[in-house]
Amino acid sequence: MASTRRNIWELGSDWADPILWYARGVKAMKRRALNDRTSWRFYAAIHGIFPPLWQQYGYLSSTDTPPSQADRNTYWNQCQHGSWYFLPWHRGYLIAFEAVIRDAVVALGGPNDWALPYWNYFKQDALPPAFASANWPDGTGDNPLFVEQRYGPNGDGNVFVPLSEVNMNALGEPDFEGVSSGGSPGFGGVATGFAHGGRVHGAIETQPHDWVHGLVGGGLSPQEPGLMSDPDTAGLDPIFWLHHANIDRLWEVWRQNPATHVDPSKANWINGPASTGGHAFILPMPGGQSLTYTPGQMSNLATLGYNYDDLSAPPSPLVARLERLGIGVTEATAIARRTAMAKTVELLGANTESIRLSGAEARTSIALDPAARNRLSTNLNEAARTSAVPDRVFLNLENVRGISDATAFNVYINVPEGENPANHPDHLAGSVALFGVRKASAADDKHAGDGLTYVLDISGIIDRLHLSRAIEAGQIHVLLVPRNPVADEAQISIGRISVFRQSN
Repeated sequence: MASTRRNIWELGSDWADPILWYARGVKAMKRRALNDRTSWRFYAAIHGIFPPLWQQYGYLSSTDTPPSQADRNTYWNQCQHGSWYFLPWHRGYLIAFEAVIRDAVVALGGPNDWALPYWNYFKQDALPPAFASANWPDGTGDNPLFVEQRYGPNGDGNVFVPLSEVNMNALGEPDFEGVSSGGSPGFGGVATGFAHGGRVHGAIETQPHDWVHGLVGGGLSPQEPGLMSDPDTAGLDPIFWLHHANIDRLWEVWRQNPATHVDPSKANWINGPASTGGHAFILPMPGGQSLTYTPGQMSNLATLGYNYDDLSAPPSPLVARLERLGIGVTEATAIARRTAMAKTVELLGANTESIRLSGAEARTSIALDPAARNRLSTNLNEAARTSAVPDRVFLNLENVRGISDATAFNVYINVPEGENPANHPDHLAGSVALFGVRKASAADDKHAGDGLTYVLDISGIIDRLHLSRAIEAGQIHVLLVPRNPVADEAQISIGRISVFRQSN
């Protein structure tokens, strides 16, 4: 019988039974030694481990007996980011973790159908109360769901997800697989091999995944990120699992449109990186067993033994865009179905120098190539006149480097000089949280040190500039506004900001 994952805010009370049993299961895992494959810290290290930060926060000591080198090679540092394996790898990670917690719950006398709740921050932005206090029904000062290193969006310990800064626009992406050449990175990411920290994050990974990690974890300084802010500590925070259950749910929401929203059919996605000589996806399970799986095996909830209580989808942002261009809703819906697999990408323009993000904001300008701009304008005019598929336009923040994963900023286009960007929400291109930037900036055996690239869909803004003829000025102006001032020691830089047109 399938179990059902439910919204934690709709379970009836702050400490409803599924939450209390989760806390008890977490406590049981935390009691186990580091080298126990089903211990809390072993499972966190599967996602990633950065020993200096673990030591700093008291999660690793000289008295710990480490796992065998074979276990570390097999299980640790597996998480897939910046990759089309992001969603299926994390789905398997959730399934295995849920099995370990359920096994602990049953051993403690709890229900054998326990299921992991999810946190739908789009409905309720506050941190669930069970995670916000050191006290819980079973004790005082030792709540297993509470961690000190959860600083929130303002770094003051007040943890919430501002609803104005998260969105589900990724659900409007027609393709799972994107491109790494400047156009859409797709709903699920770009094609890679085993990628423990790839360069280009897919749409669902950029927003809301990365943004929620950065907002919830926050940080006190570049050297003191919240656990959720860094991939190498995120799995230590019990809220991590409820956040990822929501991301997993959104994958299933996206799949509710089977006409175009389908998972990749390519063999190297279905069979995973092991099929081409890469690392297999393998996770510990209760009773000394292991779960070895492929992305193809993670593609259908009906075969995986669980479901979600809510798979409702918001209105399509693509249909809304087409209607803004003067295309009726019936035609807009049909066009949205025809946009799948649009892959022709052309550079419209780029700025001429790298940017150092420090303090309150940074600015740059991009000159658009006249011929490419004219081709874009022609397409947008034809879209309104003939119901052709309109081009999409993407802003790329390339080679973003630094040492502060807790850094988060908003990106605006053409905010009038001297005005408060917060008063111009229609100029907001998107929000970027640098989850994974420290690791991606380090040149080592797994990373070239090139940093991360973020791709923001600015088609709606370009539409407005086109309709008002402002695009004819030949330039767009980019404003980066951090949520909190960025310290010089964070060393945040952006190699280039570019604009690409993706045609059909």
